[in-house]
Amino acid sequence: MSQRVARLLAELSLEEKVAQLTGAWISASNDGAEVAPNQNEMTEEIDLDRIVTEGLGQLTRPFGTLPVDPAVGAVSLLRTQQRIIAESRHGIPAVAHDECLAGFAAWGATAYPVPLALAATWSPDLVRDMTTRIGEDMRSVGVHQGLAPVLDVVRDARWGRVEETAGEDPYLVGTITTAYIQGIESTGVVATLKHFAGYSSSRAGRNIAPVSIGPRELHDVILPPFEMAVRESGVRSVMNSYTDLDGVPSAGDESLLTGLLRDTWGFDGTVVADYFAIGFLHTLHGVAGDWTEAAQQALQAGIDVELPSRKAFSTDLIAAVRDGRVPEALVDRALERVLRQKDELGLLDPDWDPVPPILRGVDLEDLEAIRGTVSLDGAENRAVARALAERSIVLLQNDGTLPLATTGAAAPKRIAVVGPTGDDPYAVLGCYSFPMHVGQHHPEFGDGIALPTLLASITAEFPEAEIEFVAGTSISGGETDGIPSAVAAAQAADVVVVALGDRAGLFGRGTSGEGCDVGDLSLPGAQQQLLDAVLESGTPVVTVLLAGRPYALGAAVRLTNTESRTSLTGHVWTPEEAAIPPAAAIVEAFFAGEEGTPAVAGVLSGRINPAGRLPVSVPADPGAQPSTYLASTLARRTGVSSIDPTPAFWFGHGLSYTSFDWSDATAASESFVDDEVEVSLTVTNTGDRTGAETVQLYLHDPVASVVRPVQRLVGYARVELEAGAAARVTFRVSSDLTSFTGRDLRRRVEPGAFILSFGRSAGELVAQLPVSLGGEVRHVDHTRRLHPVVSVSAL
Repeated sequence: MSQRVARLLAELSLEEKVAQLTGAWISASNDGAEVAPNQNEMTEEIDLDRIVTEGLGQLTRPFGTLPVDPAVGAVSLLRTQQRIIAESRHGIPAVAHDECLAGFAAWGATAYPVPLALAATWSPDLVRDMTTRIGEDMRSVGVHQGLAPVLDVVRDARWGRVEETAGEDPYLVGTITTAYIQGIESTGVVATLKHFAGYSSSRAGRNIAPVSIGPRELHDVILPPFEMAVRESGVRSVMNSYTDLDGVPSAGDESLLTGLLRDTWGFDGTVVADYFAIGFLHTLHGVAGDWTEAAQQALQAGIDVELPSRKAFSTDLIAAVRDGRVPEALVDRALERVLRQKDELGLLDPDWDPVPPILRGVDLEDLEAIRGTVSLDGAENRAVARALAERSIVLLQNDGTLPLATTGAAAPKRIAVVGPTGDDPYAVLGCYSFPMHVGQHHPEFGDGIALPTLLASITAEFPEAEIEFVAGTSISGGETDGIPSAVAAAQAADVVVVALGDRAGLFGRGTSGEGCDVGDLSLPGAQQQLLDAVLESGTPVVTVLLAGRPYALGAAVRLTNTESRTSLTGHVWTPEEAAIPPAAAIVEAFFAGEEGTPAVAGVLSGRINPAGRLPVSVPADPGAQPSTYLASTLARRTGVSSIDPTPAFWFGHGLSYTSFDWSDATAASESFVDDEVEVSLTVTNTGDRTGAETVQLYLHDPVASVVRPVQRLVGYARVELEAGAAARVTFRVSSDLTSFTGRDLRRRVEPGAFILSFGRSAGELVAQLPVSLGGEVRHVDHTRRLHPVVSVSAL
């Protein structure tokens, strides 16, 4: 503990101590004035005149509450910080935080792809580049903390927040989000991993519903991404989950927030409450009789800061501390962590300058000269957004129709674009993008960024083609009267692009996003009827999904096995359904951000060679949920259930316009003892253009002391190769990677036979290498190895 922190702990009054543990939800002003409070029934009335005299822990979402010019907003935030410093007894600045899930959630800031799309790139290094830019933008205007990323592992794709996750595999989630945090933290901005823990495992995929998973699923699926991030990323803040784990709310779970996170993993940063989560202990979970009891439970569990504004950490808590009902030591413990982090940020330095970088040397009184001078969507940002969008597009199916020529005799003369997302500029944005989260409520400000529609991007990509657009139906309204016009447009075209998917929103105001959960994975509204009708038009159909979650696509999927459609996944197909021809191609584009539609158009034309791989499985049956690839034998297709969860497209799947040959898969040794085994194979680009292949390494444990998943991803390598080039891809796999939580709830490594498989997806294993682990059963802990050592050598 620094001397400054120790001095403040001794000198602050109880009121000043508690003030440091609270936020105030405010919004920056477009006229440069001090921030204005944002209040509701879950927060007490915000009296800034009183608050600033006591001090303040955090300023909540100064840029993410209302549209504000970035430069003028920075002036507004600066003036508030100056007032806090001047009018509080100890002059402690507040930490300003904002959302940054898919970009800094501020007006005019770059809208990057959502995390589900980031995971489809399988490119942690590029994700790190993105978040470095996000952190630099936030820091430039005076923001200290970003409330991202989401480390929840998808267990049920009906859950509305799938778009915010990095998919259904804990290793992929861990590597993508750890890179995300490293980028943010490298700029000096505090990243916040969330939602700790179990949020995505709620019953039936419902938001903030109970979680009833067992301890092995918790420790082997849900917790590993958080553990990896705490160990490797330098993360300095954690946010709790809203849900309860087997009846214990995370916001009041001392074993989770203190015992595991701090005592076992060694985390020494701050734990901030998800918005209103402390109050929910009283109002929703019913484990606290009043607000003060909720505050005590949260402090005891290990929460340090109440967000977004004060309610539980308020006057009643102060009274309870004074009369001895709540130990002051709990307040002091949280305060020490908060002050230590402020000290690390430089906020306690005597010469700390509250003027953010973009305002230094600027005349702060001339607001009109300042307005419009700061861009949060510069060329370098857009270049990173473009690279990510292009890498994120997944080609699921292709009969050779794609790519489409743009010129010459082979180019289509007429292209029909039909479907509700075809001319929707917001079809590439997630629910935590600024335009969808805030901007749509203030249309008079405009979007602040360019959002070309898919129709506009296709028109630009195919300048010689005549383009006709018919929506056919809305995203979720269920209208069918426009379908005949869409079919007519398709019949008059050489090729038809059917643009389907989601509209992001909050709490039921969209088809994807927080609180936008669904009963099954059927396409929203009448989109399946539209797709089926166009498939029967006789024109080649390219289906494009601009979506926040995977959906079943019915007849559009081309079967690659010997089953007939009438037996697929237990669904009883009518003769009419069985006769519908499949789509010529299917392109999956999880909300790919402001550069998303040019990327999709580039894939359609072949300007971009698709290289995305699925971070979630695409279902065949919309009702076979919850289901992920990470499943035991009995969670897959069996002869004793009429429901078949086999996906239409497996986790890790993705096609290319070039071809890759995998050969010479070998294990350096067939056995190893408490050490590691090396496996490798050669990947050769046998096509006529440069492309990228993702080599995925899966572990199968045939016999274990507890039930294990059939396959589990333990490593991957994205390999870019020019036409004709080859590379040797090698994985050195530690025996630690075979570990799991045993019957005694200790993590163990068991000797025995294993199979390491090289896969193009979890369902397409190209080479399987049996290996044997010798020695005795041994136990491992949080210091175990989490990754294989991967090398790619050109041949």
